[in-house]
Amino acid sequence: MITAIVMIDAATDAIPEVAAAIADLEGVSEVYSTAGEVDLIAIVRVREFEQIAEVIAGRINKVPGVLETETHIAFRAYSRHDLDAAFSIGFETAD
Repeated sequence: MITAIVMIDAATDAIPEVAAAIADLEGVSEVYSTAGEVDLIAIVRVREFEQIAEVIAGRINKVPGVLETETHIAFRAYSRHDLDAAFSIGFETAD
């Protein structure tokens, strides 16, 4: 699975509508409204690299109200669950 994080600048008066439209697109797993330099962050998950262009350039960028996007491709995911599993030697935690 290939994950892309897409930073999205949207028309200020249409952020909720833009977010909802992007969330409905195939290949988009999540959309977050954010404070800071961008209005929305979309998480795109696809099986092949070619699909990234289809989802971002072919769908997200065509949503009315999307002004600009910046895409970051994830190489590896790290989460507390993943790190706990990686360093576990099989003992259950003693409480």
